[in-house]
Amino acid sequence: MRIPRIFVDQPLNIDQDLLITGSAANHIARVLRMGPGRPLKLFNGQPNASHQYGFVEAEVTQADKKTVTVRVKHSVMTQLESPLDIQLGQAISKGDRMDFTIQKAVELGVTQITPLWTEHCDVKLNAERLDKKMQHWQQIAISACEQSGRDRVPQILPAEKLSTWLASSQQDVRWVLDPRGQSAASVTTQPKSASILVGPEGGLSDAEVSLAAQHRYEAKLIGPRILRTETAALTAITLMQSMWGDF
Repeated sequence: MRIPRIFVDQPLNIDQDLLITGSAANHIARVLRMGPGRPLKLFNGQPNASHQYGFVEAEVTQADKKTVTVRVKHSVMTQLESPLDIQLGQAISKGDRMDFTIQKAVELGVTQITPLWTEHCDVKLNAERLDKKMQHWQQIAISACEQSGRDRVPQILPAEKLSTWLASSQQDVRWVLDPRGQSAASVTTQPKSASILVGPEGGLSDAEVSLAAQHRYEAKLIGPRILRTETAALTAITLMQSMWGDF
């Protein structure tokens, strides 16, 4: 039987009881209907002193509608993170496309995602709605980690203007996806970090592609067909992981 994996934003101390509340408790007690004696895997997305990620095995000792108490038994270190640190700059897209991109990008191994405002971005969000979106996107990342087995939760950074994000780029390899770019191909040296810039449904403007080039972004074509924004991001991540990561 598959043992559920649950994210908890708390310290996980061995041989101690842990009180779980909120949505995690609701999921354990009411959705999974887990009672005393049932095993769980818990993770908090934080590395240990040796910068290793992992989870703890625990057992439910008490459960009601609002709280769950578990006994933390022992920790298990995992090796599920790619050697390639991939950061995704994704123009904010409409509807559930952004949700889908974040979910699948986390499953594929990205370490950081920044929602971007670009010239052709049609999404309009005031400060309050954007704040709710950011919380929603971070929860999607957490859920994707629970499902995929990752113990490191990628950061969903605050939304930025494209120019601001480009100015902070320091990765070894930098791609801007552009149908007029050169075919993506491997390089001789093994990069430790990479950055991918993906435009919105309407694409990046010529000025934005030129600005990216000024910040050492290479225009890359990742296939003979025009891809949707969410498909393009996931294809680029997969290519990088297959060339330099853990695929």
